[in-house]
Parts: sequence; C-alpha cells; structure tokens
Amino acid sequence: MLTGKTILCFASGYDAPPTSKHHVMHLLAEQNIVLWINYHASRTPTTSSSDLLYMLKKLIEILKGLKNPRKNLFVLTPLVIPLPNSGLARKLNRFLLISQIRLALKKIRKGSVQVWSFTPDIAYALGLFDEEKVVYYCVDDHAAFSGYDTVQVLKDEEELCRKSDLVITTSMVLQEKKKGWNPNTVLVTHGVDFHHFNRAVTENLPCPQELQNIPHPRLGFFGLIRDWVDVDLLWQIAKKRPAWHFVLIGDADSSINLGKYKETTNMHFLGRKPYQDLPHFCCHLDLGLIPFKINELTHAVNPIKLREYLSAGLPVVSTPMPEVKKYEHLVKIADTPMAMEKAISDLLDFENSDEKRDARISAMSKETWQAKLDLINQSL
Repeated sequence: MLTGKTILCFASGYDAPPTSKHHVMHLLAEQNIVLWINYHASRTPTTSSSDLLYMLKKLIEILKGLKNPRKNLFVLTPLVIPLPNSGLARKLNRFLLISQIRLALKKIRKGSVQVWSFTPDIAYALGLFDEEKVVYYCVDDHAAFSGYDTVQVLKDEEELCRKSDLVITTSMVLQEKKKGWNPNTVLVTHGVDFHHFNRAVTENLPCPQELQNIPHPRLGFFGLIRDWVDVDLLWQIAKKRPAWHFVLIGDADSSINLGKYKETTNMHFLGRKPYQDLPHFCCHLDLGLIPFKINELTHAVNPIKLREYLSAGLPVVSTPMPEVKKYEHLVKIADTPMAMEKAISDLLDFENSDEKRDARISAMSKETWQAKLDLINQSL
C-alpha cells in the first residue's frame, strides 16, 4: 500500500464532476499528500461560451491560490498564458508551471515524490521534482478527441509512456495501444463508488423535486453531454414513444444545439446535479442509458456510469462498446434506434426481475475503487 508519499497529480479540473482520477486520488490522500494540478487541456480553446466560461472559472481559481478541499489533498490552478499556438508562450507556461509546483511542494511536501498523470502531455516536466516514480493513468484515447492536435498528442503520449515506470489503462483497446510503448502497461478497469450508488436500493431515498412531475417510466442518463453522446438517437425513440420520459442529467456543451430536443415534451434536460444527489435520482429512475456514438474515441471508453447504474440496481441499455459488451449478461446492447427501443421495451415490460437486479448489484460489489487501487499497488 502506498503511504507517506507526496503525489503530484496532473489532471483536468478538480471541480469537474467526479471521475476515476477523483476517486483514486481521494483514496491515495488517506495515506499520502496529494497535490492536484489543474492542468491545461491538450485541446486548443475556442471562443465558444463553454470554453470562455471555463477560462473565467480557471482565472477565479488562480486568484484563490492553493486550495485544500479535503484532508491531505491540495489543488493548484497554475497561472498560464492562454496562447496555445504560440511557441514562446508555451515555453513560458512550462517555466511558470514548474515554478508554481515547486513553490507548492515547499509548503506541503512530505516524503518522496511520485508523479501520476491523467493527461498525456507532461513528459517535459519529468525529472524536475526529484520524483521516485512516474505513473501514467490512461483513461481515454486522447488523440481521438475533437479539437486536439492528433499528431502532437500521439507524440507527447508516446514520450510519456516510454518515460513512465507504470502505465495504467482502463480498457483493452487502450491496453493494446499503449503496451507497445511500455511493456510495464497494466489493464485496470474502472471501479465504482459502490456503497454510494447502492443507497438507491438499500435506503428509502426521497424523490428529487426535479423528477416529481415527470411520469414513469423514467429513462435516465447522467454525465457530460458532449459530441460523443447520441442525443439524436434518444430523440428518435422519444418521438415514437411519447409515454416514455428521457431524463438527461449533466452539463451540455454549447456546441450541441438542444433546441429541437428540448421542444420534445418527453425529453427532460435537468443540468448538472451534485454527485451526492445521484443515488436519489437513480432510486426514482426506471432504467439507465449509455447512448454513446460509436467512433474511435468511444471504442476505447470504459464508461464509469455503467457500474454506477448497476450498483444502483438499474437495468441498463447501451450502445455497443467493447468494455460494455463484457457485461452483456447484465446489460442490453443496441446499435440502432429500433434495437434500442426494443431493448428498453423488453426491460420495462418483462425482463426486470428482482433476481436480475440482485445479480447486477452483486457483480458490482467487488468492483470498488479500493479493489482497483489494490491491483495498482501490486504493480507499483
């Protein structure tokens, strides 16, 4: 078990909805000091309202300085110059980043340093903090994100993989891609905050106010609504099945025009909800949806929401992704609107027994984040 270290975590914004990096770092912070660096994205920012809002929030975080949101975990939002296409600005930003991390380390460091990165482009920073180990935790096919410089991301990622002591991947697709760069690459699939989401079954949680006027059946999705979410797929089904109500929980990217979907009376966009409230929503949904478009990005995805839905006892319908197909005995897979409509209908009408619910829950009880961290510790 990792204890008494100072862990530099390079990741996207700490205040974003919790994902694997949050769960892993929160556990590591129980026995170590964690310095979470809100690292700039590899994607070139645009003038879209969502990007401008992100930059404004980041500026506010910078002005707040080093934050300490929970015991042993500190968050640094480094000051950078927002000119990603400028070579001079890039060099200056790297200098500023390293300087600010070193200053923070002087304040909080205890024990030897390890670098854990969830972003692919930090190889230039390695060796500058006298770190004893480097771990690259790869949860996405970063080069496949829209708006990224694919060639540069692949170049940066290869360098990071080769310099890392351990590469962790969360899907077999990622494992096959990364192990050629580093033989010490291990597959550790995502975990789940099991006891949190299982409250939807074990406790009589009150129905959130936002759901109270939405009739059953309620077909739910929670997570970021980005270009990889096939909202149009749900819309096609919603038009055919006006008695079914599609509940989407999460922030929607401004590049996605939700106009026609919001005009559909049985599609409900509730916005982002606090993580602690998600079990309440799960308790009063009838089914969980994973309507991801199938492309290079999602082919490598291992959606955490799959395990969260199952831990809450919800039946699940998903589009076909390799990591989801591994749970085909627990999940309905559908690749067309017609197939998804039938899968939903079957689950709602006659395939959702208590026995099947218990099987879903039982399978997830062994998939906790602590169990995943134990696997990682064996490889460190």
